[in-house]
Amino acid sequence: MLWGWIPLGMALLAVRVLAQQHARELTTHSTGTPMWTNTAALDRDVFTFVRVKYSVNGRHGYGSTPQRWMIDAPDSDLNFSYRLQQMTSMKVNPEGRFLELTDKELANYPFIYIVEPGRLTFTEAEVPILRQYLLNGGFLMVDDFWGEREWANFHEELKLVFPDREPVDLPLDHPIFHCVYDLKAKPQIPGLPHAIRNQGTDITWEREDAKEVHYRGLFDDKGRMMVMICHNTDLGDGWEREGEYEFYFREFSEKKAYPLGINIIYYAMTH
Repeated sequence: MLWGWIPLGMALLAVRVLAQQHARELTTHSTGTPMWTNTAALDRDVFTFVRVKYSVNGRHGYGSTPQRWMIDAPDSDLNFSYRLQQMTSMKVNPEGRFLELTDKELANYPFIYIVEPGRLTFTEAEVPILRQYLLNGGFLMVDDFWGEREWANFHEELKLVFPDREPVDLPLDHPIFHCVYDLKAKPQIPGLPHAIRNQGTDITWEREDAKEVHYRGLFDDKGRMMVMICHNTDLGDGWEREGEYEFYFREFSEKKAYPLGINIIYYAMTH
């Protein structure tokens, strides 16, 4: 248990109207998001959670709102950023960013996040940019996709970026599971509706072909992890919806989603 945590609730600050550059400009759709400030001297010397805007079959989203790349935003990004600042010595940007891979600002940020890549389609222009970004020291976290069909799609898109590299399953003794919080098992975090539906059972998967959680890494020639792939699990829901249901917060957000997320950031920033 992470001592001293309480769920974020309705009293926390809600965010402004829809925009697609800063997380705080997107309307909250969970229980509100916290706000904090850093000293002016640290404006540029902070960690920023950057979410990637991607395409599905050549266009953003899938024809409805929220668009696919926006799933769980802004609450997941802002709640996690707050917890990262709260539970570590790291100073964190309270705004967050949404960027396309072709954005010239991408190189300013060492960490990027892609959610629900089961139908993601990299454009021809994005492939070399992502390859160069990762080889130059950037880190990509991929989260919240389930089953073999979604894995096959993401794997195919990843092979466009690195045809000669193959992601590998990370063993439990890998430092990413222990560098800040010592995880005793690889956690599988269901979305909130699935957790509620299966409360009191040992079922944490969302599909029959997604019973086994996978954490895979893609490495460069020097053995540095460039991509962390979280498959058959949903850390983002654990961040986004921590204030909606006490059981979910205690069992999945506090014990699993936040500790692993913090470990991933710490590992990415120190390796």
